[in-house]
Amino acid sequence: MMNDLEQTVLSKAQKWLDGDYDAATKEQIKSLMDNDMKELTESFYKDLEFGTGGLRGIMGVGSNRMNIYTVGTATQGLANYLKKNFEGEQVRVGVGHDSRNNSRLFAERVADIFASNGFKVYLFDSLRPVPELSFAIRELGLHSGVVITASHNPKEYNGYKAYWSDGAQVTPPHDVNIIDEVAKITDNSQVMTGLNPENITILDEEFDKKYVARIKNDIQLSPECVAKHHDMKIVYTPIHGAGVRLVPMALEAFGFTNVFVVPEQSVVDGNFPTVESPNPEERKTMLQAMEWGRKEGADLVLATDPDADRIGVALRTGSGEYVLLNGNQTLALLLSYQLTRLAERGDLDGKQYAVKTIVTSQMANAVAAHFGVKCYDCLTGFKYIAKIIRENEGIAKYVGGGEESFGYLAGDYVRDKDAVSACALAAEAAAWAKDTMGLTLYEWLQQLYVKYGFYREGLVSVVRKGKEGAEEIQRMMVDFRANPPKELAGSEVLTVRDYKSLEELNVRSGVRTPIEQDSSNVLQWLTADGSIISVRPSGTEPKIKFYFGVKEPLASVEQFEEVEAKLDAKIEQIKKDLNLL
Repeated sequence: MMNDLEQTVLSKAQKWLDGDYDAATKEQIKSLMDNDMKELTESFYKDLEFGTGGLRGIMGVGSNRMNIYTVGTATQGLANYLKKNFEGEQVRVGVGHDSRNNSRLFAERVADIFASNGFKVYLFDSLRPVPELSFAIRELGLHSGVVITASHNPKEYNGYKAYWSDGAQVTPPHDVNIIDEVAKITDNSQVMTGLNPENITILDEEFDKKYVARIKNDIQLSPECVAKHHDMKIVYTPIHGAGVRLVPMALEAFGFTNVFVVPEQSVVDGNFPTVESPNPEERKTMLQAMEWGRKEGADLVLATDPDADRIGVALRTGSGEYVLLNGNQTLALLLSYQLTRLAERGDLDGKQYAVKTIVTSQMANAVAAHFGVKCYDCLTGFKYIAKIIRENEGIAKYVGGGEESFGYLAGDYVRDKDAVSACALAAEAAAWAKDTMGLTLYEWLQQLYVKYGFYREGLVSVVRKGKEGAEEIQRMMVDFRANPPKELAGSEVLTVRDYKSLEELNVRSGVRTPIEQDSSNVLQWLTADGSIISVRPSGTEPKIKFYFGVKEPLASVEQFEEVEAKLDAKIEQIKKDLNLL
């Protein structure tokens, strides 16, 4: 006996079989109908939603999968919205993509649809870093742009990011308005294709030179230190992705002459054959690059994810081993370097600011405060950092900032996280520390902990795939709101922040105060000992994330390992208290 869901799924699948879809797609659907009802259900039980960040999903046939038809629906909806917003103008858009399977196919489909709608389209000739598309929008005066990428997700995934005229991912009201327009595309026949190919202009390596020149011009702070240590050994891996040409190009522009690119991982391949996950946040993903670091005696090891917006940094310790920094540590180092050099040069006048997300370490706030620089806290997602930059244009000067998930942006010529410039900045910071203090970056990081306090972070991601998984994640958030923990690692929970209701609760007094933010499904618990624990479902992956931030004073570098162990033990206890172990 067929249930209602199965009937709905079969009905939707039949519409694709009867509709204007290619033969290969129809063959795959027939095969699923005959052999795999579970996969057919996952492929059709809903439409792949165009969310506030665009699309992201597993590639395959069906309304809930990334394919040329779901990409086409999204693009036509976006095109219709752009025509309404820029009536009377020829809309100008940029299109880029990463190294994933089908990324070029999807990017060409997007360009074709935009051109068929009468738009002037700038399409990169091959894969490029996400931040270069953001730069192109600003540099060429475009109205919008699209990047085909699923960032650091597994190889089965692809995605679609939409950008606005400031080079940032779309934010309210545009995001929800675009969603409304996409929802109006109910049939493949509404998608315009095959018209006006002459409207497409190809961007090639000449444009790369403009992008790299802008990075060097806007963020380089210590060229004299680089000149002295130009032969400092750097190992870099693009993890089979879009940083393969641009990161070495940026390092060369800064003046570094001894860059070793991991050969096995410089092969552009959407199957990411040398790693389980193309995510520089994961130590096992970085093992091959760190092994090359040991072989080459590298001062630092750098990595970028497939679309080159996230940076991985591994630093050599005194024993010759490599420590993989988390995103919070990378942010603290890069922001400290920028502000230190700007202060030394006399370029801080009280109008500078930094930005970080609410789930990112408070160490960034401490560093900024030391230099008299305001540090904004915003919701997770670089579009919110870009929103603050936009709101401060002409008023204050953005220095740098980022998020714990390995994203950093120095300078405001790009409006998304930029691992190309971050790699160049990290290398320069290493040369500066070596030249001025005789320290490695790892030794300097330890000194920063003595100065500002030892901030330690942890992250647990609970993966729940498919329809049932999504429902379970929502139930977990409901339960946490109804029954928040009273104590974590022996420390009383004093404050509960709910970014969905935009209220902060003082647990002892019962007083509720409003939170000045956009609404988001995030909970935070603040304890008496200064720990901050955050919980949020991922907006791009089938998981719920738990962020742990703890801190202790660090009297001296000699006590580093002792205090580190104490902080790690506290994080483990919090995990146990939340039943995450």
